[in-house]
Amino acid sequence: MNEIYTRNVPGMTEVLSKASVGIAGCGGLGSNAAVSLVRAGVKDLVIADFDVVEKSNLNRQYYFLKDIGKKKVEVLSDRLKEINSECKIKVFDKKLERSDISGVFGDVDILIEAFDKAESKQWLIEEWSSKFPSRPIVSGNGIGGLGKNEKLSVKKIGSLYFCGDGESSEEEGLCSAKVSIVANMQASLVIELLMDK
Repeated sequence: MNEIYTRNVPGMTEVLSKASVGIAGCGGLGSNAAVSLVRAGVKDLVIADFDVVEKSNLNRQYYFLKDIGKKKVEVLSDRLKEINSECKIKVFDKKLERSDISGVFGDVDILIEAFDKAESKQWLIEEWSSKFPSRPIVSGNGIGGLGKNEKLSVKKIGSLYFCGDGESSEEEGLCSAKVSIVANMQASLVIELLMDK
């Protein structure tokens, strides 16, 4: 299996293979970030989502027509193991609440926030930051609309990182390219933080 990672940056495979990453939400941000992390060498993931794949998801999420009607966490777990069969994926098929965070993500080194709704993003960030103040959380923020690539950036506040343009909303519509860019910003930042650790 290590042949997958022969083109990795020196030292990256060894670090990432020992890391654990949590992903809260398996839609446009979470599914794409998960795929990039496994392709980079992360083998231990905790993923959580309650939703099923719908046709409207296919414009930006890492699912296919054959997945419609299936649970996102189950499909994504299978897909990640198709990339690397040695992956250990812990799956939580549920709508997360504040009280779940320690039990679901308590053992991960870093968390990706990939929720859709602003209020859910807020409580997850608050809960994670209060329970695990020294562990990073990487949030997607501002992924709607077209373009504005020059506005995409990473903003840091303590152990909290925001990836995106910070201003656009889903009401502007969702473009697969922009969603994927922000998801991969999240994944790239997670890799960088794990390597720095």
